[in-house]
Amino acid sequence: MKTRRTVLLIFMTLACLSGINAQDVIYSQFYANPLYLNPALAGAKLSQRITLDYRNQWPSIKNGYVSYSATWDQSFDKLSGSLGVITNADVGGGGVYNKFSVSGIYSYRLQLTRQITLNAALQAGYMQQKLDWNRLVFGDQIDAFSGKLSPTQERLRPKPSISNVDFSAGLLAGYKEGLYLGVALNHLTNPNISFYEGDVVKLPFRWTVHSGILIDFKNGMDGDGLKNFSVSPNVVYVQQGKFHQLNAGMSASIYPLIAGLWLRHNFGNPDGMIVMLGFQQKGYKIGYSYDYTISKLTNRSGGAHEITMTWIFNKTANVHNFCEMRDPNF
Repeated sequence: MKTRRTVLLIFMTLACLSGINAQDVIYSQFYANPLYLNPALAGAKLSQRITLDYRNQWPSIKNGYVSYSATWDQSFDKLSGSLGVITNADVGGGGVYNKFSVSGIYSYRLQLTRQITLNAALQAGYMQQKLDWNRLVFGDQIDAFSGKLSPTQERLRPKPSISNVDFSAGLLAGYKEGLYLGVALNHLTNPNISFYEGDVVKLPFRWTVHSGILIDFKNGMDGDGLKNFSVSPNVVYVQQGKFHQLNAGMSASIYPLIAGLWLRHNFGNPDGMIVMLGFQQKGYKIGYSYDYTISKLTNRSGGAHEITMTWIFNKTANVHNFCEMRDPNF
């Protein structure tokens, strides 16, 4: 029994490592982490905003995969746009694999007509990945009968860490304050993420296409009343390498509460249901979501817990512009 637990832990750790090298973490509360979704969403509140995001994936498995995100963004009239900063950290296998990145964003805002706005953003940053080779277990180390471990015969030429400069870009178009369509492209330079000297493993582009509509039942798409009842159907499509994912669903707001439900589909099979509950006030918002796995993996892994917090400061006067649109999840 001990051998089985050891093999399972090794398998899940290696699965985590291969998965995160192939694709980025995808947050379930995508619109509650706007700069991660699309850098063109920087300054979307026309005021200073700070967001924090915590995600715990596979909590039923010891040393699963935990992600953290922190962002700041603000609109500046003198710059004809907005500035933003985003930091991300991932911890896999209880610290076997660690990833950290920090980026700066500039988003240019163009008012095409009184009701149509276009944002174009460029993101530049630094990314570092570290792998603790001393905590890995290879197949030749495992005694199938006793479960004991012996030294590996693997001839390793590992690098202790990988550092890269990373660039991303995004576009966002909006009509009035409620209809929007965005496209983002991350990892424009396909940085090399191989831990072996002389090997080249390119991090694939991450494409994101998202769209939705915010309907205020008192004022339609023109309303921005926080206390009005509203719904927001939305969809997010993500592609990175051979990985495809589609999130589709909606949220509803009945002040001060918010609730949402989405289906996450990986095209090969339905992957999970995302349930979100939130609480909002004028200056802050809190959201919690749970991913319930409906694929063949089942929910034995524990799904995923995610918590987001947003603070909004120095609210400016109302501007008839989608960039001041309420976040669809909040």
